[in-house]
Amino acid sequence: MSTVEVEAAPESFGDFLRKAFASRSFLIGFAITLVVAATAFVSLFWTPYDITNLVVADRMKPVSAEHWFGTDHFGRDILSMIMVGSRTSIAVAIVAVVVGVGLGVPLGCWAAARGGAVDDALMRFNDLVFAFPALLTAIMITSIFGPGAVNAIIAIGIFNIPVFARVARAGALALWPREYVLAARAAGKNAARITVEHILPNITSMLLVQATIQFALGILAEASLSYLGLGAQPPMTSWGRMLFDAQTRMVVAPHLALFPGMAIVVTVLGLNLLGDGLRDVLDPRLRRER
Repeated sequence: MSTVEVEAAPESFGDFLRKAFASRSFLIGFAITLVVAATAFVSLFWTPYDITNLVVADRMKPVSAEHWFGTDHFGRDILSMIMVGSRTSIAVAIVAVVVGVGLGVPLGCWAAARGGAVDDALMRFNDLVFAFPALLTAIMITSIFGPGAVNAIIAIGIFNIPVFARVARAGALALWPREYVLAARAAGKNAARITVEHILPNITSMLLVQATIQFALGILAEASLSYLGLGAQPPMTSWGRMLFDAQTRMVVAPHLALFPGMAIVVTVLGLNLLGDGLRDVLDPRLRRER
């Protein structure tokens, strides 16, 4: 599991931009992520074809000037489906990351502030959750409540909670012995106020990098769950669902799996490059090593 170390925030937003745009990884990752986000946004208002219209006469057409990515077994335009599917993948990943941050960060900061039995109990809880990967958790949830995008969000979100809890705890533990934190305690501030005013602002950068990593993993996990039939269900479209529908037709129409697969690979690659770029920019020790 990828984690990040405690990082120092840039001196100013302008300084951050200067260092960010000097990073090749950040530039490439940011450009890819921006294109994917723009595609999802545009699909809210326009797609080349309406994916709800089934044109059987156009089924499984190859790549052409009329259909840039071809058509599927129902005659739907694949490019349009990829555009619409990007909304599902991004939405599931975003909500899952928000769940992880919203529950994991307070737990990690609380454990670091309290220490002792509370800290030990949280770490054992994290170990328990890590024993059940997102895929296995999704299988258990869907066996009870049935498959669907909401259950995929719950499964991925539950897996994200201990990830952010560990990152927040590690960052907070490194900061509690610092002089400014000791001075705040001597001034009479309680643990909650110190966490909000001094700890969280100084671990925001590391949480941002981890959120980027988990966002990429969330898209990959959603695609995997949908491919197994545990994620988005018809009529909802997702990249993993498109791969699921294409698996029995790859010999006669390989483009059915090629383009949604490429969409997943490019998006995850872009987010990983963006995360690497942010880590390089926000971690002064890495900048010195380079």
